[in-house]
Amino acid sequence: MNNLPQNVSTNASFAQRNALLPLRADALRFAPDGLAVLDNVSLQIAEGGITMILGPNGAGKSVLLRLLHGLLEPHRGEVLWRGGPSSREIRRRQAMVFQKPVLLRRSVAANLEHALKAAGIPRAERARRIGDALEEAGIAHLSKRPARVLSGGEQQRLAVARALSLKPDVLFLDEPTASLDPVSTAAIEALILAADRRGCKIVMISHDLHQARRLAAEIVFMDRGRVAEHSAAETFFKQPSSSAARDFLAGRLHLPDGR
Repeated sequence: MNNLPQNVSTNASFAQRNALLPLRADALRFAPDGLAVLDNVSLQIAEGGITMILGPNGAGKSVLLRLLHGLLEPHRGEVLWRGGPSSREIRRRQAMVFQKPVLLRRSVAANLEHALKAAGIPRAERARRIGDALEEAGIAHLSKRPARVLSGGEQQRLAVARALSLKPDVLFLDEPTASLDPVSTAAIEALILAADRRGCKIVMISHDLHQARRLAAEIVFMDRGRVAEHSAAETFFKQPSSSAARDFLAGRLHLPDGR
């Protein structure tokens, strides 16, 4: 993975304005059973490279991603896309990939076919997109194989390829390379960087600080259900402003209260 370019995202040029951004969270609170997992979370995500969400276990990273994507509803606050609420059209133009791939009991190609058909993509266009996506992911030779018999790395490549075949304006990724070998990790990072260069906004959770240094243009650092720091990646790694971030980067264990 050493041949991956450093911070390519920070230099990405966008052919056209991303119609969904900025994405803003205003005073989000998520407290199932009265226990606050997120409390008073506000941030704005705009164009300009990959946004990486970091923080210790239990900080609320995955919940924040699901709130931004619309899979969860906040108990207080709101998520705004270019100043307005989400809509069917906005949801159609974003996608999400989870840490554990969610695949249908179908072939590799049929997994993409199903997603594209559900999105209303015409049949002729679907065939072209499937071929392009599988080729870019390096799994075209597996197109007829049942998706659920693939290796973990191949399954995750398929999940990312399926999401990118939809040509989303915004792609949310929840630890897409967790527990993968270096070859699979490098392949998925290459897909992420290529999507970033095409103008797809990537919002990604990772526990891998080396990966964050390679990919991120900006860091959202979460601690105890709040955003403790939001800064350019270079600034975050060289001179973090919060004590929680300094502890995190130094490897000092920091457990959230009650979570």
